[in-house]
Amino acid sequence: MTSGTASGTAALQERRYRILVTGYAISSYGTFLNVVALSLYVYAVTDRALAVGVFMAVRLAAGFVAGLAAAAVLARWSAKGVMFWANVAQAAALLLLVLAPDGFRTGTLFAVSAVVGASGTLFMVTLRSSIPDMVGEGRHTWANSLMVSGRSMAMVAGFASSGVVVSLLGYTAAFLVDMATFLVCALTVLLLPMPMGPARGNERGNEGKDSQGKDVEDVEDGQGSQEEEGADGQGRRRDGRRRVPAALLALGAVPVLGLMVALRGIDALGSSSHNAALPVYSTELDADNPAVFVSVFWCVWALGNVLVQQVLQRYTKRTGRSVGALGFGLGTIAMSGTFILAFAGLPWAATVVIALLAGAADGLTEVSYTSHLQTLPSPLRTHAFGLSATVENLGFGVGMIVVAAALDVFTPLSVVGVAHGAAIVLALVYVARVLRGRGEAQVEEPQEGEEAQETVPGSEAREGKQGDQGEGESGAGPARGGHRDGAEVSGG
Repeated sequence: MTSGTASGTAALQERRYRILVTGYAISSYGTFLNVVALSLYVYAVTDRALAVGVFMAVRLAAGFVAGLAAAAVLARWSAKGVMFWANVAQAAALLLLVLAPDGFRTGTLFAVSAVVGASGTLFMVTLRSSIPDMVGEGRHTWANSLMVSGRSMAMVAGFASSGVVVSLLGYTAAFLVDMATFLVCALTVLLLPMPMGPARGNERGNEGKDSQGKDVEDVEDGQGSQEEEGADGQGRRRDGRRRVPAALLALGAVPVLGLMVALRGIDALGSSSHNAALPVYSTELDADNPAVFVSVFWCVWALGNVLVQQVLQRYTKRTGRSVGALGFGLGTIAMSGTFILAFAGLPWAATVVIALLAGAADGLTEVSYTSHLQTLPSPLRTHAFGLSATVENLGFGVGMIVVAAALDVFTPLSVVGVAHGAAIVLALVYVARVLRGRGEAQVEEPQEGEEAQETVPGSEAREGKQGDQGEGESGAGPARGGHRDGAEVSGG
């Protein structure tokens, strides 16, 4: 392929991806609009606060299940098809809600909650795991930054306009607007130069293979023995032993990836704490206008998120590197710390700066985390994102229940401090493990071109351990341009 052809292909990929992100941002606006509209509508229809909690629980539970099923779905259907029908399903559910007779609206609401929760999770898992295929090598950070920027601005617009739309136009108009946003996103998916139908047989046949075609399920000897893939993806090796579940294999493919996903789950629990505590804290500050603090906080948070994406894009373009796994850990510490300070009763000026820093740290963690998982081979990448979505939904769902009960007894600062404090503690452990892994990699990395090494006490054991892990690390973080991607743990 000539340089001119490659440049033209890259330009086309970027243009199509920008269109997709525009559609995603539009649908995100509708999603955040309906976070408010649907919650209010559930209460208006049922006249019970418990129903609002059950509605959210159904949505999170559906997302939890969808995260577990995402890899199996993508093994049978193309990414383009999954993203398209996920948007169409959400639009159809909202249309059903609008057309439902009065006697069926309660049941329809909970059906809508399940469809939106499951479809939204499937869409996000598919989008994140497919970005490397959409934009090509070395463009992950740029693509993730663009996606996060679009969603952040959509969140502010959705929350800011929800009160106006519901008050002036009514619930039906809000639902129809949201339905239209999903249809717009579905149309942008159709423009992607990807197959629409079921996954091809050779794609399913590559399930569980690394980038070199070897069987990555064989984690004991790394020899890639041939195996029969069952319809459920849970076949057996020829020697009769059970294959390693792909979700667990994804966690073991890269050093400390399991700890990284666990930290993401605790971070989701922390997010539930400040989301639940913000209205309470805002009411304590100004009982007559409680929406002021919440609105200002989220607007400034979004500004910080968008600004850090511009910095990340320029950093990646200048250096050719992403912020890496270490950035995720440090960003989590900064984000949790700033969210705790936001409830400390500081002056307005200080709180605005804190909200800006919280948004920037949140944006950093999102991009570094997503970029890290995208370095995995395609089959494992899908399992990793599915498992991550499940853990995040679990953390947020459990957090909402625990935090709601705790806020009746303790102050917002205490509740947020404990939840985000747990994230800080785990993040410190994670950062220490990443730094130790980097130090070991620098000490033990062989000189290029050496055919033999001097034997020192314990070196044989270390070499044997590296040999067991080498294949997984290679698949997780391929070299790009003479250096590692930066999103892997042991990268420099």
